[in-house]
Amino acid sequence: MPTLLLLCAVILILCLAGNRLSQKFGVPALLLFMGLGMLFGSDGLFKIPFDNYQFAEQICSIALIFIMFYGGFGTNWNAAKPVAGRAVLLSSAGVILTAALTGLFCYFILRFAFLESMLIGAVISSTDAASVFSILRSKKLNLKEHTASLLEIESGSNDPFSYMLTIIILTLMQGSSSSGSITYLIFSQVVYGAIFGVVIAVAAIWVLRRLSFSQSGMDTIFVLAVALLSYTIPTALGGNGYLSAYITGILIGNAKVKNKTSLVHFFDGVTGLMQIVIFFLLGLLAFPSTLPHILLPALAIALFLSLIARPAVVFGLLHPSRSSLGQKLLVSWSGLRGASSIVFAIMATISPAYTKNDVFHIVFCIVLLSILFQGSLLPWVAKKLQMVDATTDVRRTFNDYQEELELHFIESHIPEGHEWAGKPVRSIGLPPGTLLVVLLRGAETIIPSGKTMIQSGDTAILSALAFDDAPDLSLLELHVTDRPAWIGKTLSEITLSPHQLVILMKRNGRTIFPKGNTMIKEDDVMVLMSK
Repeated sequence: MPTLLLLCAVILILCLAGNRLSQKFGVPALLLFMGLGMLFGSDGLFKIPFDNYQFAEQICSIALIFIMFYGGFGTNWNAAKPVAGRAVLLSSAGVILTAALTGLFCYFILRFAFLESMLIGAVISSTDAASVFSILRSKKLNLKEHTASLLEIESGSNDPFSYMLTIIILTLMQGSSSSGSITYLIFSQVVYGAIFGVVIAVAAIWVLRRLSFSQSGMDTIFVLAVALLSYTIPTALGGNGYLSAYITGILIGNAKVKNKTSLVHFFDGVTGLMQIVIFFLLGLLAFPSTLPHILLPALAIALFLSLIARPAVVFGLLHPSRSSLGQKLLVSWSGLRGASSIVFAIMATISPAYTKNDVFHIVFCIVLLSILFQGSLLPWVAKKLQMVDATTDVRRTFNDYQEELELHFIESHIPEGHEWAGKPVRSIGLPPGTLLVVLLRGAETIIPSGKTMIQSGDTAILSALAFDDAPDLSLLELHVTDRPAWIGKTLSEITLSPHQLVILMKRNGRTIFPKGNTMIKEDDVMVLMSK
């Protein structure tokens, strides 16, 4: 066991180091994770024997739940709304058409069996959000015409449709289905997945808004459980669990719930870990020695998919919406294949359905080529097409934008007689680096301008950049019961170290910002800034 844990720790550290290198040299990080898996695998330097497809499918399926959920959770619906219709069209009809065209190519050109051809088309019909946005985020590139949001919605929502097509083709290949059963399978996949996604999200939002958890972090555990429920309940009833998880993530991520910052940070870390696990495990499962045998058909499929099938589908579906030529070309090039395609290929491998060709390694090679060439050239293509929006950051399209910029909000109540009361915003004195962004007045929310008058009873919300670059400063929590001599005195009457300051007091569940005349009471908890 210690050896296994040591190996896991070393692998994670190497993957994190690879992520840093990818940002420096522009190589997609997910490609490096996959390469490390191949390096440690049976054909690599470390010769770790691993060919358990059943175990890999279970682990990767669990990882995909969190990736799908957080893909929805991080989607900023306000930014995505203008292109949501086009994105959903690409993620549904686009997946079906891509699968059909690719399947026909495999059948007529490569001479694969018909259902096996359609299976390969279904497996690789979806695009991968992680592959696209790991590149855009690392380069801090935003795209014109809401193209980043278009790709985000499409890539986040097309995996469920690819999964559904894969299940349908595998069912047909086993020869135990009828037209009625296939029709019901399509109905249950879409309808149950959508309904349970909405119902579970609404219930979770109700709980998060109305219930207070007894300990810090319990709400994070609750949302983690919700993500799992959003997949398992519809899946048990024949619905599409990935579609449900994505819808649940979108609704919770765009709702006003408590402690969203901590949820973003938690799921950001979890999703990053899941991506490392998936791509490393898939690399570990692959046998590089077999790739030369399937390289030609895989290369042919990859070229057809990237240069013919994907552009034909994108141009056909986006033409009625009057998308610009640059947007259609960039969306065509951005159709990177990723982890979900390989996971669905594993499902095909462990299925009782017979396949003549090595579907797993064919799809693995296609994904490898897609990330290597399309992914590496994506920033260059965006610049050549003049689709880069230099005025904004791609992170604006995500719900976690403010956390990535380390922007914090400060709440301040304006009591009767306050020096700001009765004055316009432009005449009040704010500390440097802060901005008054919202005024809460009863049930009304006001976005202020310089002319907006501040009234007594208002709650002012100010924004400021977070400060965390002070290694010699720390926070110290002190219970007054440990200092009985302080009870009944004011803060100005007690003696602290010259390098300490009381910045916060907690009293009976309330938070108090102290002044010199603040009276200290028994059971108070004081938070000190200490040098």
